[in-house]
Parts: sequence; structure tokens; C-alpha cells
Amino acid sequence: MRILRYQSPAGPAYGVLDADGATVRALDGSPFDNPKPGCPVGKLDSVKLLPPVAAPKCICVGLNYKKHIEETNAKTPEFPMLFMKPVNTALVGSGADVVYPKISNHVDYEAELVVVIGKRGKWIPKDQVKSHILGYTIGNDISARDWQRREMANGFILWGKGMDTFGPVGPWVDTEVDASDLRMQLRVNGETKQDTRTSDLLFDVPHLVSEISKAITLEPGDLIMTGTPSGVGPVKPGDVMEVELENVGVLRNKVVAEK
Repeated sequence: MRILRYQSPAGPAYGVLDADGATVRALDGSPFDNPKPGCPVGKLDSVKLLPPVAAPKCICVGLNYKKHIEETNAKTPEFPMLFMKPVNTALVGSGADVVYPKISNHVDYEAELVVVIGKRGKWIPKDQVKSHILGYTIGNDISARDWQRREMANGFILWGKGMDTFGPVGPWVDTEVDASDLRMQLRVNGETKQDTRTSDLLFDVPHLVSEISKAITLEPGDLIMTGTPSGVGPVKPGDVMEVELENVGVLRNKVVAEK
């Protein structure tokens, strides 16, 4: 099942992508409790997509692809390096604009596999992680690199990762895919910039979920952005970014200048 969220006349609503890949149906019930497809809503290209779940938290992992660690000449982390994005202002859906802020002169793309938590858990053993996952979606950890460097020199990070619209996620949550070894690509204006497999993760999904849950209770809808591979680079207003995850879909967002 591919679960999504869309803007209905009554407000944000959950839906599912029909088997034809082009029709959205309403979702009967909660996405976290035996959801079922309902009545047709309309064609996919006619609805405004929102972040695919109403996320209580968005936890992000830094330096988690081996080749990315090599290209940055960074020290290999001994444990997952975490930060967070503001869910109400940073997260946007597929098709939404990413705003290039006036206060930055260097904004980068970062393709990411995103875990969507489906069941509340604390101290989750690795062998039970699968039962706590609803599915997987796609993310783009937009980063104001100039601000990030200034922050990290002082031992913290929020500005560079948490600005408005800096967390595109979507287009939906795939509840069936095995994300342990999927091809992930990022394109800017059709040109491939990142191309990797999720098997290159330093800390895999079971490890991440289990370790994070030792400190932070995970709740239904929580997102874990698992890190970006090698090939990170800049974008500018007018650029179109596409992150494609094998067997899941494509997250597409355009960069626009802040007005």
C-alpha cells in the first residue's frame, strides 16, 4: 500500500494510491491501524500532496553513508549523529517549492531514505524494529551550508538544516518495500548528481531505530531521515530537484528565491 496525505477542501486528509498508479482514493481508518482504500478522490496530478504523514518528530542522521564520510574527510561516527527539523515549517510535500533563503548564499541538496514509524516504542530490540515501521518514503535534507559550517564550529546545528521548506518528504509511504538495498538517485534539472544504494549506510535501519529509541520514545508518524550519500552539491533558484528511490517513487521540488 502507498499511503499519502493531500489537501482536501476540508483540510489535510489521508489517501492511498490506487493500483493504477494514477488515482488517489480516500483512506478509511487510521494509516497506523489496518487502513483500507476508500472512495476515489481524483487523479494524482490533480491533488496537492502534503508530507505523507502528520509527523510528531523529524529526526535526522548525519554522516551515515560510508562514501559520503570518505568524500568529506570526516571521522567515522561511533554512534548515529542526530539533529532535528521543525515539522510544521520545514516539512513540505512533493511538488511544493523549496525556498532559497535571503540569509544564505550556499544551499545544498541531500537525497535520503526516510523511515516512517508506525507503532510507539521505547528500547526497541533490533529484531523487533520491523514491527514498529509503517514503511518508507523519500526525503531531501536541504542544507544552508554556510550557516551549517558556522554553527558546527560552535558545537550546534539548527539554522543550516531547519529553515522553512528545508525538509521535502514524499510523495507517499510505501508499506511493502524492503529498503535494505535500494538504488537512490538525485537529479538536478535532469542531471544525475547522487547515485547510490541504501546498503552503503553505515548504521542500517534496524540499528538506527533501536539506538534512537533508547533515548527518545518513537511515535506513529515519526520520520527518521537516514543520511545522505556522496555527491552533495549546490542548487539555485529555478532548479528542479528529483530524488528517486527504487520501487518507491520520485520526490520532486523546485527551488524558488525568497520574496
